[in-house]
Amino acid sequence: MESKNKLLLVANPISGNSGNETLLKQLELEVAHRNLVLLKYETTGNESDDKKNILKYVITHHIRHILVMGGDGTIKFVAETIYNQDISIGILPAGSANGLASNLKLTDDVETQIQIALGAHSIAMDLLSINGHICLHIADVGINAELIENFENSPLRGKLGYALQTIPTLITSEYPYHFKIQTNNETLEKEGILIAIANAKQFGTGAMINPHGKLDDGVFEVVIFKKLDVVDIFKTLNQNSEMDSDFMEFRSTTKAVITSKKSISLQIDGEFIGKTTKIEASILQRKLKIMVPKDF
Repeated sequence: MESKNKLLLVANPISGNSGNETLLKQLELEVAHRNLVLLKYETTGNESDDKKNILKYVITHHIRHILVMGGDGTIKFVAETIYNQDISIGILPAGSANGLASNLKLTDDVETQIQIALGAHSIAMDLLSINGHICLHIADVGINAELIENFENSPLRGKLGYALQTIPTLITSEYPYHFKIQTNNETLEKEGILIAIANAKQFGTGAMINPHGKLDDGVFEVVIFKKLDVVDIFKTLNQNSEMDSDFMEFRSTTKAVITSKKSISLQIDGEFIGKTTKIEASILQRKLKIMVPKDF
């Protein structure tokens, strides 16, 4: 069988819900209809072993297209494993957090997701390097990262788990923070509740935090949230709302250094990384070939 007829499916077995079984069955039917061979690998949670095993599949079977069934964490892991190679990725959103899928305008319809993942339309997507970690769409320091940290330390998963951590986070947070920000063109000092480093437009929740975001434009935005304002936060859920400059402001750049005297929580693509006083971010231009809808 020619290598171009072989696909590798990387699936996170603990990601998402029971609907993943239906997704897999429909995928297998479509792959058979196209006379393709589907190889499958389930992640184990041991990143070192998983990376070696995925690369072994890639080399042994000359894989040029990988399907990822999981959430942002699984996609990020696969991207970190293969982004320097000539391999495309098709996403089958199946996680509790599907922020990248939202930014790629993937629908909830399973059949459409499969057609896009196996399709012919792709972009060469930028990635971010943040303190040595790969970032697909959005990272931030401040109160949102604190919320994610508290959520990861709580026993309850899902949106309810996030909601229940909101009040404790607001009570214990030491915001506002004082930041020093260096970009390509300027150095500035700002006070705020969080700073986002955004390659994309929105969080997985649908909150629009970066209207300027484009996944393949060669730059990213530093988004400074100046204050905690409930009205303006709800405005981010309406993609047509104008953001008040007293609430947030933007800087487009290819690199940034953000420092704080206090150690602050950092999250990348919905995963708590740790506390830090310094964030170094830079763009990795057009590093990941990813499948998108025809009208993206």
